[in-house]
Amino acid sequence: MKELIKLVDEYLDRYMEIAYPEDIFKAMKYTLMLPGKRLRPVMCLETARILGADIKKLLPSACALEMLHVQSLIHDDLPCMDNDDFRRGKPSNHKVFGEANAVLAGDALLTYAPQLIIEKSTELSSTQILRIIHEYTKFAGAYGLIAGQVVDIESEGGKLTKSAKETLDFIHLNKTAVLFRLAVRMGAIGAGADDDTIEEFDNFAKKFGLAFQIYDDIMDEISSFEELGKTVGKDKNSGKLTYVSLYGLEEAKRKFRFLIKECYDIIEKYRSQVFTEILDKLSSRIDD
Repeated sequence: MKELIKLVDEYLDRYMEIAYPEDIFKAMKYTLMLPGKRLRPVMCLETARILGADIKKLLPSACALEMLHVQSLIHDDLPCMDNDDFRRGKPSNHKVFGEANAVLAGDALLTYAPQLIIEKSTELSSTQILRIIHEYTKFAGAYGLIAGQVVDIESEGGKLTKSAKETLDFIHLNKTAVLFRLAVRMGAIGAGADDDTIEEFDNFAKKFGLAFQIYDDIMDEISSFEELGKTVGKDKNSGKLTYVSLYGLEEAKRKFRFLIKECYDIIEKYRSQVFTEILDKLSSRIDD
């Protein structure tokens, strides 16, 4: 996993050159290059690898995916959203570059990512590139990531048009799981997988995404700023709907363990050291 993270970091730095006007490119690169787990691009590359593809074919897609993820973090931290001053242990983008440039940096990453896929994916077929771009735009937009963010904001104000459970599942299937789904789908498409295999990995990513969000909700309750790199307890203080607030800490842990076991069961036949390492790390932290 460390080797894949290093590779992703290398290519992100290569793709994200500073040009004129420098302020916007510096703002884009600032949050993009903050140290992170790179889970989504790693999952994209590992899916491609275990399905028989050369991972270098998927590096543009993997880096584009990280750009999309970072765009969501930059916008999520804005005062009009979650209003957080820290991200990955450093000041949030808008605290360094101002709100206007932070909004524009997010917009720029959102649009540069598909450009990168089109221009740099020289070893994928035009059909694969088109399908990956379609997946990107679908999951990034109002039928995916943005939908999750909108319902998340609405739920904070108590505007629930569905039950609390339905609302919570919708938020996190769209706000969190959606980018893990995009990661494995990109990797599988780049590897030339059939539709049944793509759906198998998609099912894994849905369960992993929900488990990851429950993990995040639990960490917000029991962790520290040093561990998370962002403000702790904000969800609770703002009255946000979370798995812990709805089910309680122990039930949230139980749901997390159940989903992680299902993830192990799905991915076991592929004998992936990387996916196993990811699941092990999440499990060990909750079981401490």
